[in-house]
Amino acid sequence: MTLARKSVTFEGQFRMHRAGSIESPTLAYETWGELNDAKDNAILIFTGLSPSAHAASCAEDPTPGWWEEMIGSGLPLDTDRYFVICVNSLGSCFGSTGPASVNPQTGELYRLSFPVLTLEDIAESAWLVVRYLGIEQLHSVVGCSMGGMTGLALCVRHPEATRSFVSISSATRAMPFSIAVRSLQRELIRSDPKWKKGNYKVGDSPIMGQRLARKLGMITYRSAEEWALRFGRERSTTHARIEDMFVAEFAVESYLENLANKFTGTFDPNCYLYLSHASDLFDLAEYGGSLKSGFKRLNLERALVIGVRTDILFPPVQQRELAAGFAEVCRGTQHVELDCVRGHDSFLVEMDAFRPVICEFFDACPPLTVVAAE
Repeated sequence: MTLARKSVTFEGQFRMHRAGSIESPTLAYETWGELNDAKDNAILIFTGLSPSAHAASCAEDPTPGWWEEMIGSGLPLDTDRYFVICVNSLGSCFGSTGPASVNPQTGELYRLSFPVLTLEDIAESAWLVVRYLGIEQLHSVVGCSMGGMTGLALCVRHPEATRSFVSISSATRAMPFSIAVRSLQRELIRSDPKWKKGNYKVGDSPIMGQRLARKLGMITYRSAEEWALRFGRERSTTHARIEDMFVAEFAVESYLENLANKFTGTFDPNCYLYLSHASDLFDLAEYGGSLKSGFKRLNLERALVIGVRTDILFPPVQQRELAAGFAEVCRGTQHVELDCVRGHDSFLVEMDAFRPVICEFFDACPPLTVVAAE
C-alpha cells in the first residue's frame, strides 16, 4: 500500500475519546486540487478500514489510488473545482500514528499499550489536519463504509465543520451481524500462535490468522449473487497441483486465496484489530441517548446517502435509517439505492453506478467561489 505524500505531527497530548492519550501524533494525508481564496471548496474523505490516504494518483505519485476513478479533473470529486483531502486514519499503519508506531515516551512500539481507539478519535485527528490546512469549514465530508461512521462522528461533534455530507455504504452504528463477523475476524488473528498477545516479531506476524480474517471479510464485502454470476461451480485450474484435496478445488476458493495472500503482510495485525474494534464501538445514539437526539445535533444543508441492494455488511435498511434521520434535520437529503451486484465493495469497483449520483450531488451545490485561474 502506498504511503501518503504528506504528514504533520501535532505536538503535545492527544486525548482519546474513551480514555488515555497519545503523545504528539503524526497524521499522514494527501491532497488534490487547489484551495481557493475563500477556503470554501475543501472536501474531506474518510476511508474504510484498510485503505491509506492515497486515494488517487498525482504528478508526484502516479501509482493508482484506491478511488482513482472518483477523484480528478472532470470526475465527481472534481479537482478543477475542489480541494480534496484524504487523511490516513489514526490507528492505521500507513503513516499515521497507531499500534505499529513507536511510543515517543518509551522508545518501544505501542502494540497493545495503544489506548482504546474509537471513530471519534479518527474524526478528531482528521479535523486537526483540516484546521492545520487553514480551513474553518469544509464544503463536504465524504465517508465510505467505516469512513461514513467516522464522518458522522465529525458532523455530530463539530456541527459547523461542514455544509454537506455524503455517506456511502455506511450506517449510524454497526448491526449485530457485522459485529459478529468482525469479532470472528479478530479472534482468527488473536488465535494465531504467532500473534503472542500483540508482541509478534516485526516481519514475522500472524499471517495465517490474517489470511483467514481477510477471506471471511471478502465473503461479506461481496454478494452471493456476484459469486454465482462470476464463478458458478467452476473448478480451479491449480487444484490438480495441490496435494491436499480439501484445498482450492473451486475457482471461488482460489480467488479468496489470492486476495488473502495479497493482503497479508501489507497491513499490521494490531492496527487491524484496533480499527475493527473501533468500527463496532461507534453508535450515534450515544449522543443524547437515542438516534433521534443524535441526528438533532447535526447542522447540515445537504446530505446524500448511497446504499447498495446486495450489501450484507451495511444493508439497505441501514441506509434508509440514515436517510430518514438526516431528513428530519436536513431538508436537502437524498437517498439512492443502487442495483449493484458486488455487495459492500461496489463503491470501490462499480464506478459507473456511483459516478453519476455523486456528480449530480456536487453539481447542485458547487463552491461559493471558484479557484482563481493562473
